[in-house]
Amino acid sequence: MAFLDTLRQWDEAISCVDRQDLKQALEIFLSIEDPNSKISFNIGCLQLVEQKLDAAEKAFDFSICKDEHLAVAFFQRAITFYKKQRFQESVSDFQLALKALRGNQLIDYKALGLRYKLYACEVLHNMALAEAHLGQWERAQKNLVKALEYKTDNKLNILDRAMQSILKQNIFKAVEFPSTALFRPNKYYVAQLDKKDYLGKAKVVASVIPQDHFSGFAPLQPQFEKGPDTPKEPEVLRALESEAHIVRYEFLPETSDELAVVPGNIVFVLQKGSDNWASVVFNGRKGLVPYNYLERLEMSLGAKQTQEESPSREPPSRPERKQGVGSTDDISVRCNSSSADVEPKEAQPADRSCIVKVYGTFNVAVRVTSDCTYSMLVEKMSKKLKRSSSSFTLSFTSEENTVLSKDTDMVSVWSRTRNRCLKLWCHIKELQDTEMIFVARHSYESSNPEDLTFNKGDTITLISKVNQDWLEGYCEGNTGIFPASFVEQLSINQ
Repeated sequence: MAFLDTLRQWDEAISCVDRQDLKQALEIFLSIEDPNSKISFNIGCLQLVEQKLDAAEKAFDFSICKDEHLAVAFFQRAITFYKKQRFQESVSDFQLALKALRGNQLIDYKALGLRYKLYACEVLHNMALAEAHLGQWERAQKNLVKALEYKTDNKLNILDRAMQSILKQNIFKAVEFPSTALFRPNKYYVAQLDKKDYLGKAKVVASVIPQDHFSGFAPLQPQFEKGPDTPKEPEVLRALESEAHIVRYEFLPETSDELAVVPGNIVFVLQKGSDNWASVVFNGRKGLVPYNYLERLEMSLGAKQTQEESPSREPPSRPERKQGVGSTDDISVRCNSSSADVEPKEAQPADRSCIVKVYGTFNVAVRVTSDCTYSMLVEKMSKKLKRSSSSFTLSFTSEENTVLSKDTDMVSVWSRTRNRCLKLWCHIKELQDTEMIFVARHSYESSNPEDLTFNKGDTITLISKVNQDWLEGYCEGNTGIFPASFVEQLSINQ
């Protein structure tokens, strides 16, 4: 689905929410193909309002998979687990939400299109509530004491009431997300949905081609019976010698070597491949376009004027391009997904094989034999997760009091197998004890909701490197990407 179509449906669904028509809004969101993290989050929130807990859990799974730093998605999935009375998984997701806050008192999602502030004290408040349901009263009390360190004045009464309930070993009420607070599309992009024609339709004034009625933009075309004396570039010569085609359907590129075109564009086909992709020139740019999106243009007397009309049919399917052979590793991973069982899509195991399902920060399904050693199991996980074997531990429960090691009796481990399936928990260690800090050399402000806005002199903590020109970081409770040329490294805190 084109970006403009997704944006249009997103905006229409938000309008339904504003009219309190939540069911219609949910239907529109569900009709969006390949929704992004924010739209998946919106779907989960609306499913939660409808008490469709399984569907809500699945939607938050998709949201987290596409943005593993979205703390509010962890918070909402933890609420979903709490409503399903899966309290241990709820505690785990509240911990991940707190981790995504990165020690900040709150995250204000206004810059990302969500009118909501996620407070660390509220995350700890709900974590203590889930622990209370598990009978872990001491841990619940410790988390409430920790919540007081992150408190704000308007949250103090909530924490005080929760502390009084904990001391009496009573259950208290959870802090929930507002039902109609959803991610909204960027106002600037929505404003551009209605196309405006400031110039009007082009008209041919003079042309060496008799009865030339074509209007639009096209690559260089000969307007002289004899060409100029100066030599042309090879690509221009090839374009003039090749066949002209009119674009019948909009095509949005997915890779850097593909070319964006819209209906009515005139392109010159340099070469057509056997895979139904054509190398074309348009406005001096060269790229790949599906050949079945094009129609040969007859530049002759009485050329068809109907070629300028917009297509009424859906575009043909995108042709497949030859890609490298995918990994044949027998491990399937879904980052930060639900703790519900994830059945790996594999062939049926051999007589001595079994499936090891590992839950935690990463959900992993591994196929091994029943005589697999601890080292072999860890090696497979290390290869797929792209982490060293020392960066994670395995245990029988979500707590790290039963951690497996190379000295563990694997015979007793495999004895826990049920129906050729063994369940373990994975705990990721905090290996990155160093943080790269940058200071802003210039102020940066962008209307793009994914960007990080900051002022000159602000300090920014690096999260990841997007490419050589863009970085991802957080500053004053906000997270986003920013140009690397606007900052310089300050120090590395050991």
